[in-house]
Amino acid sequence: MNRSLRRFALAASCMLFAGQLMAEPKRPECIAPASPGGGFDLTCKLAQSALVNEKLLTKPMRVTYMPGGVGAVAYNAVVAQRPADAGTLVAWSSGSLLNLAQGKFGRFDETNVRWLAAVGTSYGAIAVKSDSPYKNLDDLVQALKKDPSKVVIGSGGTVGSQDWMQTALIAKAAGINPRDLRYVALEGGGEIATALLGGHIQVGSTDISDSMPHIQSGDMRLLAVFAENRLDEPEMKDIPTAKEQGYDIVWPVVRGFYLGPKVSDEDYAWWKNAFDKLLASEDFAKLRDQRELFPFAMTGPELDTYVKKQVADYKVLAKEFGLIQ
Repeated sequence: MNRSLRRFALAASCMLFAGQLMAEPKRPECIAPASPGGGFDLTCKLAQSALVNEKLLTKPMRVTYMPGGVGAVAYNAVVAQRPADAGTLVAWSSGSLLNLAQGKFGRFDETNVRWLAAVGTSYGAIAVKSDSPYKNLDDLVQALKKDPSKVVIGSGGTVGSQDWMQTALIAKAAGINPRDLRYVALEGGGEIATALLGGHIQVGSTDISDSMPHIQSGDMRLLAVFAENRLDEPEMKDIPTAKEQGYDIVWPVVRGFYLGPKVSDEDYAWWKNAFDKLLASEDFAKLRDQRELFPFAMTGPELDTYVKKQVADYKVLAKEFGLIQ
């Protein structure tokens, strides 16, 4: 073989090897770290549909459920047991970052995974059954002031969780000790909705995207959404913000995915490229809108920087409430 042919063969083999490294992951899976029906489930199913629709995956990802600790069980499982599995995405939210800020994921922190993509944002919300006596935030606050033990609030996670923080901020603004509130810890938005509609709790501290199917069915009302302004969607425009009711609270709920810490740079780049294409797609924007999510697009190093800043900011907030030293 002459030198030119040798070079050509070497280049071709290198391209083939690179192509194999950058190939579509086998048996892709999205772990929703909660029970079915909540925001993590919604996030995985959004990606499941969109990646196939955009022909970025040939077959839909499996969606599996790994509840526990509002993300802690899944985080630990991936970092410790599946760190190099390039086919495994895990859904995360702002609540995951708040828990990381408080050390609730055990010995692992925000540096132990590869943050891949943020694909949209929702907003925190306070939900009640449609026949609830509470018509607005003031009604709820007056009931809490009268006797906080009589109002059972369901939240995803225990004290210090994102849902707990939303009602704690309301309590603080109203001069109520958040520690006096009566909570039932549940595993995500699906369980909150089930408990609320079953009459096991009176108030759900939740997320607008989790709540909209129940709002549209007429079973549930939202007393407030924690957005800067009323949301510009036909089915949401009548939902008042906390701010317009005199409670200056804004709580976006960013949603996205991470990979295990030892996933190769090549496989990480494949996923990043796939999500960059996805997030630029008009069809994806329509799917995201159907899932009641609002635009928030970030991948790769930019997302890594964002996540670490958010965790640092949440640590400050957690200290204010005496959740960490």
